[in-house]
Amino acid sequence: MPSAVQQDPGPPSMRRSLGVKDGVAIAASSTAATTSIGIGMGTLAASSGRQTPALLLLAFVPILGIALSYARLNRSEPNCGSGYTWVGRTIGPWPGFLTGWVVLVGNVIFMAYTGAVTGSVVLQFLNKLGLYSVWGLRLDPASTGISTAVGLLALVVVTITAITGVRAATRLQMGLLIFEYAVLLIFCGYALVIGDQPFSLSWLNPFEIGSLQAVAQGMVLAVFFYWGWDAAFSVNEETRNSSDAARGGLIALVVMMGLFLIGALAFQRVMSTGELLHNGPQALTFLGGALAPEPWASLPLAALMCSAFASLQSSVIPTARGTLAMARDRTLGPVWQRVHPRYGSPAVGTLLIMAIAALLAVLAVGIPKLNDMILTAVNSIGLTVALYYGLTALACAVRFRDSLRAGVVRALRDVVVPAVSALTLFGLGLYLVWDYATMSDHFELSPDNGWFMLLLPVLFILAGLATAAWAKWVRRAPYFRTGQGTDADAITLPMDGDGGPLPNPVEG
Repeated sequence: MPSAVQQDPGPPSMRRSLGVKDGVAIAASSTAATTSIGIGMGTLAASSGRQTPALLLLAFVPILGIALSYARLNRSEPNCGSGYTWVGRTIGPWPGFLTGWVVLVGNVIFMAYTGAVTGSVVLQFLNKLGLYSVWGLRLDPASTGISTAVGLLALVVVTITAITGVRAATRLQMGLLIFEYAVLLIFCGYALVIGDQPFSLSWLNPFEIGSLQAVAQGMVLAVFFYWGWDAAFSVNEETRNSSDAARGGLIALVVMMGLFLIGALAFQRVMSTGELLHNGPQALTFLGGALAPEPWASLPLAALMCSAFASLQSSVIPTARGTLAMARDRTLGPVWQRVHPRYGSPAVGTLLIMAIAALLAVLAVGIPKLNDMILTAVNSIGLTVALYYGLTALACAVRFRDSLRAGVVRALRDVVVPAVSALTLFGLGLYLVWDYATMSDHFELSPDNGWFMLLLPVLFILAGLATAAWAKWVRRAPYFRTGQGTDADAITLPMDGDGGPLPNPVEG
């Protein structure tokens, strides 16, 4: 696959055919607003209660700073490796590799658990059609095992579509997005009007959240809600203009914020906090049933299914391209670099990611309830997402630190906002690490056990450091020696947005 500034069009599906609209589709599908609203509002309410809308607004502030950092870095160095490449060249190869590793592991876990959620939604549909068992097997949407089995089929389908090319995938995703957002806006808008729970301005007041621990936990969960907009930056080599990727990601992020607020307010207008917690992953289905008779009541469930499928597909796309960037730097094995001769997509990497996600989903069946499964995944991924977002924003502040002498506007844009956003996420993460480490006095496989919630992200990071050590001392990847010698590092950087050439961050 050619680098972002080379003229070779590459294989058919790797040519520069994507624009802003495609970036929005990939970023919005990966963020999966309908899925987050439909299955996650109860989890968020467990931390923030009726102040969930306030928490979503509060979390948007550092996330917007992270997004602006991505856009600034992308303008200086378009690369499908995004944070992996930017952090590695600016801060150092070890944190750079860890950034890429966390994205890989986080997306694989997300695919594993979202596959189970997709299976649960399919089972809910079958139940609505009157099908409750097959060959004596009960089709229970709350069963982790049955939901996972159905979700594995969904993983196979989205993997096939991801291999056949990004352009076709984004067309499908745009169609799914239009349908699911139309349904979401109609039902949530109607709920805002007729809901019997009295609206209160306190819902928008973050200072009424019970404790600092609740704020920190809720903020990390909210970061997980917003996670995914950066998928637009993973298809730079397939985008007509690198600025299209940045615009697509930023547009999707702002739209997601609006949808999250509308969804949170609508749910609280119809459900009490207790009802929201009780319904959990079926909250959107409950909302549909409360607002409309059948068959219209099933439309939110259909929208949730579309969102789940789209988010699975849009997760495997950036993950496979991230591993492609790592493979060309020899920090991962050459198998991840194999491109399909017809479709031009990293087909082998896509298949491997699907296989790992499927294996993880099967292993996770040991957690008996789907609600517990989702909560454990969100807690683990939320911490790791905060880590790699923070590292990328910090890389922006370090790379453009000379902007501190170039005027207030550039200093704020290039250094201050990225640095504050990074420190905010690092602070939240460190506080939660301390909280998890002290909240339990024994280990238990439960999402309520602090040691278990802390163990998962620690294992992810340790595995990443071990893989990095192997790449450095056994594979002898040039990424760890000089930062030179790969497609990503050999490119000639484009002109700075202010008219001057950018310095090589490795040399300068």
